[in-house]
Amino acid sequence: MSVGVRVLENSGELPQFRLVLLHDAEGKALALLPATSLLNLVAIWKQTGRQLQPVKGDDAKRYFGQDALKYPDGQAKLLSLTLFVSPESMQQEQLEIIEPHSGLSFVAIAEQLKAGSSCNLALTVDQIAAIQPEGDDVAVITKAVERFTALRVKQRLEDTLGLPSLPPTVKKIIMLRSDPEAGVDELVPVVRVDPSLSAQVMSWAASPYYAAPGDVSSIDDAVIRVLGFDLVINMALGTAMGQMLRIPEDGPRGATPYWMQSVYNASFAEKLCRMMPANDSRPQPGLVYLSSLLHNFGYLVLAHLFPPHFVLLSRYIEANPHFALDAVEQQVLSVTREQIGSWLLASWDLPEAVTTAIRQQNSPDYAGEHGQYVKLLYLSNRLLRQQGLSDGPVDDIPNELYQELGLKEDEVAKALRQLMRNDEDIKELTTLLGD
Repeated sequence: MSVGVRVLENSGELPQFRLVLLHDAEGKALALLPATSLLNLVAIWKQTGRQLQPVKGDDAKRYFGQDALKYPDGQAKLLSLTLFVSPESMQQEQLEIIEPHSGLSFVAIAEQLKAGSSCNLALTVDQIAAIQPEGDDVAVITKAVERFTALRVKQRLEDTLGLPSLPPTVKKIIMLRSDPEAGVDELVPVVRVDPSLSAQVMSWAASPYYAAPGDVSSIDDAVIRVLGFDLVINMALGTAMGQMLRIPEDGPRGATPYWMQSVYNASFAEKLCRMMPANDSRPQPGLVYLSSLLHNFGYLVLAHLFPPHFVLLSRYIEANPHFALDAVEQQVLSVTREQIGSWLLASWDLPEAVTTAIRQQNSPDYAGEHGQYVKLLYLSNRLLRQQGLSDGPVDDIPNELYQELGLKEDEVAKALRQLMRNDEDIKELTTLLGD
């Protein structure tokens, strides 16, 4: 389970720079760059002639957590290692150096950095945005596919990518999901004829997480008495789609497992939805659950489409734990998991509320249709990051977000504590889903 790294904020007293511990066959090295910039690994490889890689977050925490580094002599010895510094640091007489994994922080002077090698190794968010392809999501995805694969998109994009087709049961469930008149009478026969789905539904219903009274004796009993139409249909869709694509083995080291993130986000977002005032603007809890369960689906698609470059992306994420994941993906792949995940789910005819929530989940100010779905997903995901239960940097949540959703911050915190007290039950449910 990963622990989120808080977004680095400048205190306003001294310019902040961060240290990144790297290594290769020649040994350890340090990179020093502005705290809010992205470490460009490809640039450092080209300029140094070394294939330096970031160390694992846990290893960096142990290394920078040494007692000796609390004192000036130890800090001076640290900076005597092979050091690559961005030109911006050379312009400072004094600067604050921080390391996000361990919390190490100390003041250095220009004299201590003179032995370092100047290297253009940093990129800002604005620089990354300036080189991104223009156009709608389909155009951006198409350009990324053509740039990073041997594919040339000459027909419908979804026909070109070689993604698995939807199984017949999933197609039937999508039709039921889109039919406002559908209910358990239509769903139970679909579940019954699919042995794999039947076994899953029975396992879910018997899970301690749902605490069903008495034995669950049949599919009808599992769907009607324990789980209900919305939960079965949304979990069936989420797991079927998640299992169509393999969870990558060479993802970012120390990341929260895929299904653990999905289940925690879905459970918490649905809980928050039910806490909102009951009025016409409150989202449908079932669709909130589904959008949260699938919020990271694009991660699987990126790994499927761009295997070699996905490995590079993983190293970039490790080297830049404070940086927004979508900005890192834009730099490495020119497309984000939100773009490609929401597009593919939309092409499979999932509800617009779901695809909008997934596409805009990093935009708490989103004011378009289905904005409440977006805000709920943003809130649940950011709160879970603070607990190490979802990947990405930890940042502050705007107070007005609670107000816009009709939620009270103290009640939301209480709901999160209750969810985490069910930790073992949720882990068992996660096992049933795939991890």
